[in-house]
Order: sequence, then structure tokens, then C-alpha cells
Amino acid sequence: MKKTLVLKVDSQKPQMEKICVAADFIKKGGLVAFPTETVYGLGADALNSEAVRALFEAKKRPLDNPPIVHVGDVKDVYRLAREVSLKAEKLMKTFWPGPLTLIFKRSEIVPDVTVAGLDTIAVRMPRHNVALALIRESGCCISAPSANLAGKPSPTMAKHVLDDLDGRIDAVLDAGPTNIGVESTVLDMTVDPPQILRPGGTPYELLKRMIARVELHPVAVADRELSVEKARSPGMKHRHYAPDADVIVVEGELSSVVVKVKELAEFYVGKGTKVGVLATDETVGYYRADVVKSLGSRKDLRVIAKNLFRFLREFDLEGVDVIIAEGIPTEGLGLAVMNRLRKASGYKIVKASSC
Repeated sequence: MKKTLVLKVDSQKPQMEKICVAADFIKKGGLVAFPTETVYGLGADALNSEAVRALFEAKKRPLDNPPIVHVGDVKDVYRLAREVSLKAEKLMKTFWPGPLTLIFKRSEIVPDVTVAGLDTIAVRMPRHNVALALIRESGCCISAPSANLAGKPSPTMAKHVLDDLDGRIDAVLDAGPTNIGVESTVLDMTVDPPQILRPGGTPYELLKRMIARVELHPVAVADRELSVEKARSPGMKHRHYAPDADVIVVEGELSSVVVKVKELAEFYVGKGTKVGVLATDETVGYYRADVVKSLGSRKDLRVIAKNLFRFLREFDLEGVDVIIAEGIPTEGLGLAVMNRLRKASGYKIVKASSC
């Protein structure tokens, strides 16, 4: 088993000698985990087929689940994509660098494995100094899905990366916790109107304000499993974001949600099951369970998004068998949080009724 090198770097002013070490791994076809503003990504040279195959293998990621290609310069998009519309250019100018991934028709230089055999490619420019320094120093576009074992909660700090991938990758650039905590929004620009395939760090409402007509793909808002033949985006087809514990999501009007969460917690505790409750500041005091955590206030969805994956991992460390999670409003970042929670639960969703 290889030894994974940990390189601690400053998130604002990364030390270039450490960036150069990491970039050298990328240039030689290696794998490097690095922070973005959303979650930690696992990077490989996007145009090196062998490196991208090694990336899939390290993550145990299904080969039909396309990674996102990260660029350090907008000019790279014109190499990777067959055509770039005026609408896409407007979005790049407004939201890049940032948590927005755009899907284009791929150019001939992109290997099949990099796009999971699709005729499209997902591209973004991250808003993180370490990520940008690594991409630019390596001199190549970097394929980077989240730096975790496939199906697990995404990593928001280097420790999470090492918990899953220590010994499976060459290096990790450790710049502390990420800022947003859920992945980028994926917007398909090959259809009209553009379609959100995965809600994320750039809210639907902001995109609508910018380009007026934007659709939400049914998978993005699904509260039950939908059949997807070909995944055009990460997060569409396979189970994602799931801790070892079973997850149950309770949705509905808040007072009804509290009653149902308490009822479910009592039921599972009565069965001798170790129970975790994922609550919010407004409700955390109502619950009695083995482990109760608050994601933050319902008035600040940014904090809730930032804490989500970390808490799911913490429940596993505390040996919880089942996690009962409150649903939250689906506006703004709430839509991304609920997308992740529903998928983490395998769509085990309880609708709390006031009747």
C-alpha cells in the first residue's frame, strides 16, 4: 500500500513549494486530494486516461458516474467543449470561480473515461486559492470527484479524506475545512432551457434571476428513487452521501416533524437500537436519543449546509445505528441539503402529517 503524503497549506496563500510537490504527482499521472470551496476533491489529469482510471479505482467509483473537470482558466473550456453558448459565457463571467458546474458537448481531446463514455463534459472553476494554484501549477485540467470512497458522505476536511483514502492516493493538500460544505450546482447547458441536474452551492433562485428560464431535473428534487439510464452528472444515478448508519428523513410542517421524530426515536430506542437525531437549533431541545446534534439555525442555511456531511460522519464514529433527520425548507441552499439527505437515506422518507 502506498503512503499518502499530507501537505498542510495556507488556504489563502498556499506555500508554492508544497503546491509544486502536489502538482508533480498530477503531472506524473498520480492522484491528489485538494480543497475546494465546496468539498475536498480527488484530482487526476483529466486528459490522461490511465490517471482517470486510477482515480475511479481509488474511490471504488462506478465507471458510469462522470467526474467534474476543474479548470484554472476560462480559456480551457473552449478546448474541452465543442461549443460554448452566449448564455454559458454569461454564467461563467458571473459565477466563476464558484460552485457552479456547466455541462457542454465534449470536444475530441477528452478521453471517454473522463466523461464516463458520454458525449458531454461537466466543467467548473473552483473558488479556492489552493485548488486554483494546484490546477495552474500542474498545467492541466483536473478531473476531481469528491475525495471519498464512493457512496460515503463527501469530505469537508482532510481528515475525512484520510479516513477513506489513506494509502490509496499519493497526497492530500490540507487547508482546513471547506466553506460551503455541499457540492457545486450542476447545470446542463446542452438542453433548452438549461436544466439543474444536481442542486448545490449556487442556488436555483440565483440562476433564474440571471438567465430567467431554468428547469429542475426531476432527480434534483425527487423524494423517491427515480430510474436514470445515463447519469449526465455526479449524484444522479448511484447512492451517494450515505453514512454506515441507516438514515430516515422526516419532512413536513415543523411542529409535525418534531412529533414524528420524537415518536421514531422512542420506537428505535425501545428496540435497543443506538439512535442519532439530526436536529436544528430551534428543535434540538425537544429530543431524547443516544446522540442529538444540531446542524444550526433554520434561519442560516449556509451553516446547515457546511455541517451536514461532517455530522453524518460523526454519527458513524459514535456508533449510531440509525439517524433520524429533520427535513428543512428547500429554498436557497436548503434544496441542496435536502437532495443530499434524501439520497443519503436511500429515499427512506417519512411525511409528517398534522392530522
